[in-house]
Amino acid sequence: MAVIFKNRQTMLNKVKNQLLQAGGLDESQLENALSHSLSHGADFADLYFQSMRMESWMLEDKKVKSGSHSIDAGVGVRVNNGEKTGFAYSDAMTEQGMMQAVKTASTIANKHQKHAGVKIQALETPQIYTGDDVLTGVENTEILALLNQMDATARKADPRISKVICSLSSSQEYILVAASDGTFASDIRPLCKLSIQVIANDGKGRMEIGFSGGGGRMTLKELFNQGVDETFINQAVKSALINLEAVAAPAGDMPVVLGAGWPGVLLHEAIGHGLEGDFNRKGTSAFSGKVGQRVASDACTIIDSGILPNRRGSLTIDDEGTAAQENVLIENGILKGYMQDKLNARLMGVKPTGNGRRESFGHLPIPRMTNTYMLPGKYEHEEIIASVKKGIYAENFRGGQVDITNGKFVFSASDAFLIENGKITKPVKGVTLIGDGPTVLTKVSMVGNNLEFDQGMGVCGKDGQNLPVGIGQPTLKVDSLTVGGTEF
Repeated sequence: MAVIFKNRQTMLNKVKNQLLQAGGLDESQLENALSHSLSHGADFADLYFQSMRMESWMLEDKKVKSGSHSIDAGVGVRVNNGEKTGFAYSDAMTEQGMMQAVKTASTIANKHQKHAGVKIQALETPQIYTGDDVLTGVENTEILALLNQMDATARKADPRISKVICSLSSSQEYILVAASDGTFASDIRPLCKLSIQVIANDGKGRMEIGFSGGGGRMTLKELFNQGVDETFINQAVKSALINLEAVAAPAGDMPVVLGAGWPGVLLHEAIGHGLEGDFNRKGTSAFSGKVGQRVASDACTIIDSGILPNRRGSLTIDDEGTAAQENVLIENGILKGYMQDKLNARLMGVKPTGNGRRESFGHLPIPRMTNTYMLPGKYEHEEIIASVKKGIYAENFRGGQVDITNGKFVFSASDAFLIENGKITKPVKGVTLIGDGPTVLTKVSMVGNNLEFDQGMGVCGKDGQNLPVGIGQPTLKVDSLTVGGTEF
């Protein structure tokens, strides 16, 4: 079992050894750098130190298609002056490299002033995932053996499986944040993901893809011990084979039932992004200025939580050193607030919510989701299906596109079925769901009691930055949604 740090000081010392000592840095030099940043007339400044090691393996048709190992490290310096931001970074974590970045970032403010000096103090927060190295206890031979076994098992499952691609990726991050508001916080973040893609061929020229996988903030040994590889294989094979039998999807406005778990990606994209602070401060979100107003049916309560143990989107601290927390975004249909980083929170006169995230030391932090999900309701899954005379059951999704300004979206279902007279019948192919987030929320009439989270595959893109996220929801019914199908 992985060892969780008994206190934050132990982890802080480990992170300082990793990020500061090699470059001869200490807290007093960080305080000096921050004081220098403010001396140019800025409102706020922070330093973000990061070291990341990444490793990945891909096996395609029993052969190692690729294997990679990389290390990246550096320090990012941000200086805020009102709404303006100066930013620079250096891959040299030395005093010289840090101060050069400070000098560049500080040009955003040009009014020299005296400053009393910055004092930083360690933040104490609970550790919600292991501090062990992600690769602890696992050799490369074990990784390749697992991927080969997954390939063999998938092929044995059905003779129609003609191609198999298995992959495993892992990363280990060390994070240290120091800021002019006194923040001094650290984190050690493991992350791993195992996945499989299969292609089924019916022998008549039709081929379909099935995909599955998962992981989270854990070591590879912990992931292997869960025995999830067989679950992923079964899911991928089932998806491919079902789609071999799928018929053309109907088109038009009709009731749509969204499955539990990964279908929450629609919630994430169509609603979650619209509740991020930067869009709402600028008035460009469909939810801008609506705090305290009804924006959804009273069956909808939506949460963003960075503190779910071992989840892919979880964080001990965000990338500004704010402790991660649980934030109620919509409660019984009423908009309660937005997800905030420090900059937008300061400009909007509210508190940061632990949602300031960045891809790396070479990127600015912006408001981002962590694990976003809808709370369960009172209905059984079967009860929801039985309420639909004719409609679509969307069990899984590939992805989609969203316009944040109005919430309009187009999503493609990877696994979908007809609902006829209250029963799930034929699988259908080519289902796209078209609508807008705010309207969809008002049409949610039934919410299941079967909340599920995704298995740990989510990656979210925004402003050119990709980050791991978590998604979840119970089964839910949308009374009317436009379905773009292929049936004429």
